[in-house]
Amino acid sequence: MAFSNRITKLFGVDYPIVQAGMIWASGWRLASAVSNAGGLGLIGSGSMYPDVLKEHIQKCKSATSRSFGVNVPLLYPDIDKHIQICIEEGVKIIFTSAGNPKTWTGVLKERGISVVHVVSSSKFAKKAEEAGCDAVVAEGFEAGGHNGREETTTMVLIPAVVNAVKLPVLAAGGIINGRQMLAAMVMGAEGIQMGSRFVASEEASSHGEFKKAVIHSQEGDTILTMKQLTPVRIIKNKFFQEVSQAELRGATVDELKTILGRARAKRGMFEGNLDEGELEIGQGSALLRDILPAAEIVKNVWQEFEGALSNPIKKT
Repeated sequence: MAFSNRITKLFGVDYPIVQAGMIWASGWRLASAVSNAGGLGLIGSGSMYPDVLKEHIQKCKSATSRSFGVNVPLLYPDIDKHIQICIEEGVKIIFTSAGNPKTWTGVLKERGISVVHVVSSSKFAKKAEEAGCDAVVAEGFEAGGHNGREETTTMVLIPAVVNAVKLPVLAAGGIINGRQMLAAMVMGAEGIQMGSRFVASEEASSHGEFKKAVIHSQEGDTILTMKQLTPVRIIKNKFFQEVSQAELRGATVDELKTILGRARAKRGMFEGNLDEGELEIGQGSALLRDILPAAEIVKNVWQEFEGALSNPIKKT
C-alpha cells in the first residue's frame, strides 16, 4: 500500500526504513541497494578516509537515482574534510552522531542539506531540535556499536523522545523486522533505522566470517562494554574477555586504551578476526538467521509491517 508521512516526505523515499551507517559495513553497494529498494541507504563515513568517502559517494550516485545519505560521526578527526566532501558532492541528507549537533547543523542547513541526529535520551533530542535538525534517531540500549551511557531501552526511549520534541522520530536499537517496526510506530516513531539486519546482507562490506558470527549469535551473546572509554556493544569474544578482566582488576583509562589499541574494529568486522577484533553488533542479531540481499530485507520488513498492521495479534 502507498505510505506517506513526515519521514518519507523528508527523504523522498517509498518506505520509512533507513539503513544505518555502520562502520566497515555501509559502503556504496549497500547504500545504493537499500535506496533502490525504496528505503534510505546511508554511507558510513566513520571508517573512511576523506578520499575513500568521496569515492563511495560518487559510486553511490552512479548506482542509484534515489535518495541516499551519509552518516558522519562528529568526533571523527577529519570531520571538517568529511563535511566539505559531502557538500561538494551534493549529498542532500546527512545523519550526525557522537557529538554536539550545533557544531555543523547550521552550516549544512544553509546549503539545503537535511540533517538528522542520533540521540540516546530525550535531553539530547531537545538539543538536536534546538540546533535545527530535521529529525532525530532515538537509538536504544539494544543497538550495536557506540551507545548511550544512559542504557535506556528502545521501548522506553521512543515514547520519551516523541513526547520531548516535535520533530519526526526514527526508532533504532534491536529492530530487525516489520512487527518491531509497527510496535515502534505505535509508540510514536515515524520510521525505523536498522543496523544489525543490514550487516547481515549480501551487499554489506563486512567480512563474511563476521556476518556468519552475527547470524549464529544467541540472546546474551552481545554486551555493552568499555563504559570508561566510550560504551560500545559487541559480541563476547577473546578481545572482550581481555577488556573485562582488565576492568575487574581496576585498570585505568590509559591501560584500557592500550588494550584497545588501533584498528580493533577493522580487524574484527572488516578483516574477519573473530578472536582479536572488536565485533560491533546489536541485540537484534539474536533474531537473525540469514544473510539476504538488501532489497529482499527492505521488502520483507515492509511486507511484515503491513501484515502486522492488518493483524497485530500474531496467532500461534
